[in-house]
Amino acid sequence: MVRGVSMAGSQLVLLRGAAYQMGRIGRPANDNRAPGEAMTVTVRRKLDKSGVAVKIKVPVAEYVGVAVGTRISEEGVLTSTIELVHPDNDFNYRVFEEEGNGSVVAEWQNWGKKLRLPLFIRSGDGQLIPYSQQVDGVLVGNQTGRRMLATDAERRTRFARRRKPGQNTA
Repeated sequence: MVRGVSMAGSQLVLLRGAAYQMGRIGRPANDNRAPGEAMTVTVRRKLDKSGVAVKIKVPVAEYVGVAVGTRISEEGVLTSTIELVHPDNDFNYRVFEEEGNGSVVAEWQNWGKKLRLPLFIRSGDGQLIPYSQQVDGVLVGNQTGRRMLATDAERRTRFARRRKPGQNTA
């Protein structure tokens, strides 16, 4: 059984379930955590009926993205927030908040990179819009060529320059 989460404005469905094991994602070589240790987020909530405060540890692998949102108060103060987005809205977790928007974009991209989660923009009505640097399906930004230029192709190591081409015996 696979559960799916779809985001508004996107044709993608993020799949979760037994078929996709989140703990099996490769980690960088300089990651000093223990092999079985999973990153978690501690969410503090107060139960509605009893009023008891509880702490719930939610694995980061269950979050579907990092969202940035802004709002303007009645006094005209701009506030920017960054939150981890969970399929269950009760587990959404605010990780950063500031007045203005001086460093919110850098923090937002850093959280997405560190946690390896996609980036979303929260619109005024609360919908999540996937962030991409595309305009009408065309990727915006610097493109790298697929092939080396002629000047780069001539740059070979000393060993590679001295080698003679081999014979194809197939």
